[in-house]
Amino acid sequence: MKSTPVLESDMKISSSNTMPSATVSWRDYLALTKPRVISLLLFTTLASLFIAAHSFKGVSLLLFLMVAIGGYMAAGAANTFNMVVDQDIDLRMARTAGRPIVTSAISSKNAMLFAFVLTTLSFVLLYFSGGLLCAMLAMAGLLFYVVIYTLLLKRRTWQNIVIGGAAGCFPSLVGWAAVQHSLNVFAWLLFAIVFFWTPVHFWALALLIKDDYAAANIPMLPVVHGDQSTIRQIIAYMFVTVGVTYITAWYNFTGLFYLLSATVLNIILGVYTFQLWRSPQRKSASRLFHYSMLYLALLFLCMAIDRCLHF
Repeated sequence: MKSTPVLESDMKISSSNTMPSATVSWRDYLALTKPRVISLLLFTTLASLFIAAHSFKGVSLLLFLMVAIGGYMAAGAANTFNMVVDQDIDLRMARTAGRPIVTSAISSKNAMLFAFVLTTLSFVLLYFSGGLLCAMLAMAGLLFYVVIYTLLLKRRTWQNIVIGGAAGCFPSLVGWAAVQHSLNVFAWLLFAIVFFWTPVHFWALALLIKDDYAAANIPMLPVVHGDQSTIRQIIAYMFVTVGVTYITAWYNFTGLFYLLSATVLNIILGVYTFQLWRSPQRKSASRLFHYSMLYLALLFLCMAIDRCLHF
């Protein structure tokens, strides 16, 4: 994809960004971490603790808190690096134009320093609470998001979210490794569920904000190939996602409670997906997008309950 010329307003933002606002607050730094985005990733991390432990008693309060804080810091650092790299894009998109770096509330230099501090603290916390593998997996997820997705793929191909979305799969491995200190087939199945779920979730959002992506010259699927092609891809990934969710039961990693819960959640996901296909309107895309978040959270929650209560 061809790069866009630098706008005059971009140059102003870049130059002014060297002088952060005198009224910067902790809320501005919190905004750099994208807490709303992190919440679902963090939930899968914490649910994976209990899935791996196979018992509520197998996860101490200290481990839970350290993994929660360390996991948030790792994801927050990745999001902060992303904001620094993507500030020119954020300037052109209505939903991101108010971010702290774009508005010069925080300079790029200070944001980078903040991100490095978060990265370091995250590694230390996860290393001493969950072990080396746990900490390394968190760093791998951070690097994958910043380097593979943000720097290499986002501006070049509509497959950006398919490949780059793997970054969002690492939190489940982090939670698993914090308990087991190794990875097995079950851990990689958790990774696969999130991997195939991501295009369903993100392309539903992309349908809603495709004009923003077009304005920023980002080759998201609806911008490059249109709504109908996007919906067909969503349907395909929905079927794969549903199929992967049953593999844990096939291997007897999960029991009847999870199997029944997953079936209900999958039916609703299928209904919302085909409603989007029949009526490709903003309302249908919004419904699928918001349900997809609830879907993943409930799926991991039901799996954790099933494992801990031995249903």
